[in-house]
Amino acid sequence: MSKISRESLNESVAGLLKYSKETKKRKFLETVELQIALKNYDPSRDKRFAGTVRLKYVPKPKFRVCVLGDEKHCDEAKANNIPCMTLEDLKKLNKENKKVKKLANSYDAFLASDTVIKQLQKVLGRGLNKAGKFPSPLNHGDNIPAKVEELKSTIKFQMKKVLCLAVAVGNVGMQLEELSSNINLAINFLVSLLKKNWQNVRSLYIKSSMGPSNRIY
Repeated sequence: MSKISRESLNESVAGLLKYSKETKKRKFLETVELQIALKNYDPSRDKRFAGTVRLKYVPKPKFRVCVLGDEKHCDEAKANNIPCMTLEDLKKLNKENKKVKKLANSYDAFLASDTVIKQLQKVLGRGLNKAGKFPSPLNHGDNIPAKVEELKSTIKFQMKKVLCLAVAVGNVGMQLEELSSNINLAINFLVSLLKKNWQNVRSLYIKSSMGPSNRIY
């Protein structure tokens, strides 16, 4: 159960949106982040958690996905104007770190046919792994545009060596109700991952790219 009332969350979101639209309107679409500080956790001892949740609304409309596919998947991707690369295209990178890094930086996420996934490490090395962008599997029969939409609206919580996390939960172009819904969903999912739930949450803030932080818990 959330410890943040809908009224107070809506008030904070309204303030964030007002600042972005009226006080400091930017020339780009600002992302809204949920920033989390944890407590009663020892990253060196406690089991590190990781989990993904699909938000109701896409947080980043410009989130870029590339299909690393076999012939059939690449044909389907092209038909839907989704960027794609074949195994032959990937082999042309010659496992060169700079080129693989450039590929990883060019997209936010990847989908890959099972036949391609099996050969990725042999063809590209560990570049995509290191960038935290190892592809999600793509099966025949999957609807590629639907899989892309799913990736666009999925966020990941992962505890590493520090007790602070930040995830994109929306943008300032969203309606108040949409943004509040995403934030609420993200918070409740995060709390469900923690060993002592709300007892592990020190503070929660929401922040637009260029705006001030708003404490919501």
